[in-house]
Amino acid sequence: MTDQLQDDVQLDRIERSIDIDAPADKVWELLEHPGWWINEGVVDLAAEVRTDGDRHVVVHEKWGEFRLETVLSDRPRALSYRWLDNASTGGTLVEFTIEEREGGVTLRVVESGFETLDKSREDVAHHVAENSDGWTKELAAARDHVVSSGSGSAG
Repeated sequence: MTDQLQDDVQLDRIERSIDIDAPADKVWELLEHPGWWINEGVVDLAAEVRTDGDRHVVVHEKWGEFRLETVLSDRPRALSYRWLDNASTGGTLVEFTIEEREGGVTLRVVESGFETLDKSREDVAHHVAENSDGWTKELAAARDHVVSSGSGSAG
């Protein structure tokens, strides 16, 4: 029973973080672009985004349309989106936090709520596996983007 509970928790939450040698405001500039993480390993802020209030549709020429809703915006510390699933009802909560550290910040992402997706357990497990790997790559892309855009010093 404990193993099953542990599996359920593992299927419902992804948490990743990365240190970025840049000030919080510079990282925030990236986070406030809805769907910045929908790319092919390099942040592309030129992607089409249609916005209506707190709802956004990000259009990626290869991957299609992604629906997001801003849930929380607390500049420059926390920003959350509900990532509405195109293939089922429900969506996951994507929470970004920026924590100060010496020399820059730590950017953390937590994606949770996979159980709200109207998918089989196998499909949810596949979704979690893809996003687990994806967040590692996307946080690296975020760091590279922020640092290469001339962030200056963190102090």
